[in-house]
Amino acid sequence: MLRLITDFDGPIMDVSERYYRVYQFCLEQTKRPEQPVRELSKSKFWELKRAKVPERRIGILSGLDEAQAREFARLRRQTVHTLPYLVYDRPIPSAVETLERLQKQGIDLVVMTMRRVRELEAAFEQYDLRKFFPSDRCYCLSDDYVKTADVEDKPLLMEKALRELPLAVDTWMIGDTEADIIAAKTHNIKVVGVLSGIRDRERLEEYQPDYIAKNLGEAVDLVMSAIHAIS
Repeated sequence: MLRLITDFDGPIMDVSERYYRVYQFCLEQTKRPEQPVRELSKSKFWELKRAKVPERRIGILSGLDEAQAREFARLRRQTVHTLPYLVYDRPIPSAVETLERLQKQGIDLVVMTMRRVRELEAAFEQYDLRKFFPSDRCYCLSDDYVKTADVEDKPLLMEKALRELPLAVDTWMIGDTEADIIAAKTHNIKVVGVLSGIRDRERLEEYQPDYIAKNLGEAVDLVMSAIHAIS
């Protein structure tokens, strides 16, 4: 049995609109009345996010001073994963098609995400995605989980999944961040980084995934090619 473990945001969901709306909100909330600011375009903002430019730096580039930039970053962390903004996420059309293809092929699909239960369930319900991931194939954070950092929390989630899931002949991870790559490598799982999420190629290459693909569909094609090459 082939098992594919995929992150949710990035490979499956386009989160760029949510992040940009939160950026606009935090900039508006942080600036002083009548203070001129330089609101970044969505494309420029997303380019900075994918290059992992710190939030405070994005605030300063937008015209905030140092103290405001710190408040901007704090407010952003507090806001970005709240349900009112999660509704701006949209499934990547090609990703949904890929999930349908994998389901028809009988591939064991697992979703592994730093979303909390309520955040994942909201997206499942909004976009009818539950059909791809039974409850015993969903690994996310409990609603009361105290987060540390994704690069620390995700390997723990991977450990839990590998302990609970039935054995598979081959397991691959697909994700869009360094946390996904670290989680996979920590447990000796092959990993494909995708460019449809919140990291650019340069950031992903720093963590040396087995492959880098444009999106989930291309990642699956790479996995299948690699399997066939050694079989």
